[in-house]
Amino acid sequence: KLHLLEGQHRTEEFQKVNMLMKVPALRDGSFTLSESIAILLYMVRKFKTPDHWYPSDLQKRARVDEYLSWQHINIRGKGSKVFLTKVLLPLLTGKPLPPEKLEGVIEELNVVLKQFEEKFLQDKPFIAGSEISLADLIALVELMQPVGAGYDLFEERPKLSAWRRRVEEAVGKQLFQEAHEGILNAKNLTADKFAPELLEHFKHQFLKQDSLN
Repeated sequence: KLHLLEGQHRTEEFQKVNMLMKVPALRDGSFTLSESIAILLYMVRKFKTPDHWYPSDLQKRARVDEYLSWQHINIRGKGSKVFLTKVLLPLLTGKPLPPEKLEGVIEELNVVLKQFEEKFLQDKPFIAGSEISLADLIALVELMQPVGAGYDLFEERPKLSAWRRRVEEAVGKQLFQEAHEGILNAKNLTADKFAPELLEHFKHQFLKQDSLN
């Protein structure tokens, strides 16, 4: 098990798996792979998982691919920005978060959530149709970041909330909770839980990025 707060992903040993020093990363024998979506697609193909995860039907698969292509700078980008702004920025600076800054990043997230509901989910149970796919799994995982930061984006969105319940039930509620235990406790993070060198790395990277926005 990798302990990220201790900076174990930045060690020389981990660089042998992923020279970019990021997670997730996969090692399968002598083969290594980075990037979460590439890893999931590799596992789907290698282990011949049930068809609904990455459908063999051309159009259903295209719907999954469409979402996976869109989500990087939208759901993932805006969701992680809320998490970084609401949780990590005050922790790094030691200062309260300016309300207008949080309002701005939440509004950006709200825009893509509306697009997600209207374009990708529509009136279907799941993104690709009647069954769960990788698209749903990846979408909900990313949406749990702002939830973990204390922003309940499902509260006033009944369609999104019903979709979340279907995804949880398809995965298994206990497994879902176990998988998200860390992120759901993230709002309780304090600076002393980070390795000093990792905290300095975050300060350099995130505060530099923040100054450009």
